[in-house]
Amino acid sequence: MKRNISTETARGGFFKRIDRLLLLLVTLCSGMSVVLLRTLWVQQITDEVDANDWIVQLISLGLGLAGCLVVSAIDYHKLAKFWFLYAPVALGLVALTFTSLGYGREGADDRNWIDFGFVQVQPSEILKLVFLLTFAYHISKVGDKLNQPFQLFLLLMHAAFPMGIVALQGDYGTAIIFAAMTVFMLFTAGLSLWYMLGGAALMPLLIWFVWTYAFGDVHRNRIRVLLNPGTDPLGLEYQQNLGLKAIRKGGLFGLGLSGEGYVSVPEMHNDFIFSFIGEAFGFVGAIAVIVLLAAICLRIFSDSRAAKDSMGRTLCMGVFAILFTHDLMNLGMVLKVMPVIGIPLPFFSAGGTAMLSMYLCIGLVISAYSHNQKKYRVFYDAEAAQ
Repeated sequence: MKRNISTETARGGFFKRIDRLLLLLVTLCSGMSVVLLRTLWVQQITDEVDANDWIVQLISLGLGLAGCLVVSAIDYHKLAKFWFLYAPVALGLVALTFTSLGYGREGADDRNWIDFGFVQVQPSEILKLVFLLTFAYHISKVGDKLNQPFQLFLLLMHAAFPMGIVALQGDYGTAIIFAAMTVFMLFTAGLSLWYMLGGAALMPLLIWFVWTYAFGDVHRNRIRVLLNPGTDPLGLEYQQNLGLKAIRKGGLFGLGLSGEGYVSVPEMHNDFIFSFIGEAFGFVGAIAVIVLLAAICLRIFSDSRAAKDSMGRTLCMGVFAILFTHDLMNLGMVLKVMPVIGIPLPFFSAGGTAMLSMYLCIGLVISAYSHNQKKYRVFYDAEAAQ
């Protein structure tokens, strides 16, 4: 029996073991993104969008899907062991954002893009992927010593480094994503409850420090207007108010993709694409998209349970943290229950680097799922398998 199993694996059993449902869900979302971006351009709903946006998105979808399959075919242990090859490249790209090559999007208060002339790259998206692998590898090396103070200190310093770099760029949204990844991955690896309670107790002090010394006036005012709606309708609230107006205009079933009288919202193709989803497909379509995103998160959580070791589980939960936090913050921002912080909606917002990065993250999840030799699955039916 063992001989037959190994022969099947060698002859391409991998493609029978990949999580095809997860791959289908993310491809469906990114396919919808291409359609939405093309509609924004064809209908001339906003002058921020041109033909390049949906074409880049389509190309990124194809490249991302191919990259996802390649990554998923490689054992994640092997990928992590070569951290010394790709980690310096990622850090070097981030460093370039502080040079003349670095720039920020118009209207944004961060500087996290590089313009190479023929292509624009967002290095922090690459850094997320690198952090996933290096942090999971670090945790696996620590093993049962995770809760020893010195080992935990080293892990926190590992996490603080990329978090601090993106914060220096002014990209506090991405810094929060790194923080979420750190918490989810450490919790999955078995962090002691006492450490978590201690962290929760220190949270008010951390919030005060960030509010006083890290945030600028614009960041503090965004939170103030959220707590006091209507105080700056033509300023900081303008974008969110337009986003809500677009969603309300969509009604129950939306205006469709060839309707008239769309509301134009700043960054409608990017951070505020959910407002166009609500306007085009209505309440029903918006809920369907939320269900799709929730299904992707739940599927990743399910795959983490099927991983054969701690490293596989922490990798999956790191990707879960990225998607869940992105979804929560983006939807909260558009629905005006969270401040505008420049967080895109995964697989929907325009952005070639973000699309590629997310597909490679999904590739890591599938690698952890497919390179599991155990029989266990979350919904595994032992009797049906015999």
